[in-house]
Amino acid sequence: MIRTPRLPALQQRDFRLLWSGQIISTIGTHMQLFAINWHVYQLLQGHVFSFGLFTWHITLNAQVLGLGALGAIRVVPIFIFALLGGLLADRYDRRQLILWSQLIAGISACGLALLTFSGHVTVPLLYLFTAIGVAISAFDEPAQSALFPELVPGEHLPNATSLYALLWNIGTITGPALAGLLVGSTNLGIVYVINALSFGIGILTVFLLRHRGQAHRHNTQGEPLQMSWRSIVEGLHFVWHSRLIRSTMLVDCAATFFASARTMLPVVADQMLHVGVQGYGLLATAQPIGSLATSIFLTLRTPIKRQGAIFFLSVALYGLASALFGISTYFALSAILYGLTGVGDSISTVIRSTIRQQWTPDQLRGRANSIHMIVAFGGPQIGELEAGLLAALIGVPLTIFSGGLITLGILVWFAWRYPDLRAYQAKTIES
Repeated sequence: MIRTPRLPALQQRDFRLLWSGQIISTIGTHMQLFAINWHVYQLLQGHVFSFGLFTWHITLNAQVLGLGALGAIRVVPIFIFALLGGLLADRYDRRQLILWSQLIAGISACGLALLTFSGHVTVPLLYLFTAIGVAISAFDEPAQSALFPELVPGEHLPNATSLYALLWNIGTITGPALAGLLVGSTNLGIVYVINALSFGIGILTVFLLRHRGQAHRHNTQGEPLQMSWRSIVEGLHFVWHSRLIRSTMLVDCAATFFASARTMLPVVADQMLHVGVQGYGLLATAQPIGSLATSIFLTLRTPIKRQGAIFFLSVALYGLASALFGISTYFALSAILYGLTGVGDSISTVIRSTIRQQWTPDQLRGRANSIHMIVAFGGPQIGELEAGLLAALIGVPLTIFSGGLITLGILVWFAWRYPDLRAYQAKTIES
């Protein structure tokens, strides 16, 4: 009897190269995300936003609004470019798309570093470079998500999916931790330089791949795939009529829209917990630590059997922990609760991704992954804008607490509305 390796996907040279290079690139990306959040918060310190409304004069915290606006900045380019990025990933060589995307992203990071070192960076410029980075990811992410299943045998796809979730979690824990140490002791431009260098490593590993993807792919009818609106609609039609894929995407979107607290972390750390930038860095790593530990566990074990029930339980954990996080005033408790949101999110991510990759034909993977990107990134980013506006009116604690409770209520409705997802156990049915 031949024993299967514990990490079978990593036995494939090209997958191992892609995976290791993207760990470095993802760490750099999350270092820059952390730095931009703190950069905006720092530049808006002491500012207020005032306006008159009939007989009232309203004054809002500019730092809270500025951080909330980052949510909008990080989602609009996804809505604009992700569907096109998914179509390109199905039409052209996915490896080439990743190379060009990461090259442009590295150049952008260099530009932001130069502006920071020269002292000419402003909040609008930080918003602009954030938008550029997100627009690039709208082409890079669908191509990567569609490429890695090509690099492993089909029976190892669940392991590859878990490893990609682990990759993301390594980046989200290491990036903020490193950036938090650097932000307090050096120029923010250093963080942006490190991000540019990380893209260089990612580009090198993608360049070394032996795999060459097909160009001029075909649609589901066997006809040549055209760069047209009809081809985009084909992807939308597939996702909407795949009940399992659609329902998991909708649950994730609702949960992250109402319960995401990431952009509010600088305010939580500074004003609620009084721990400053170093505490902010530690708090920002709590969620990824929970995700990382969970991803390692899921990667080393056999695939989850009762995916549907576990999926709903994981999202419930995410919502409940978020609600309690919003009212906690103790740093240790807040870190634990924020870590539990990572546990719930990691489990649901692996289950969603595995279902999507297993049920999606190869010629539709780019477009299906781009739609998932819109939902997965759009939900939390729009939610962060909503949280910023609401927090400016009713305060950060009540905003986060109510968002977690709303998530739990919505989850109950989804469990009732989609019993097939609740009972889903394996790739045996489609509807």
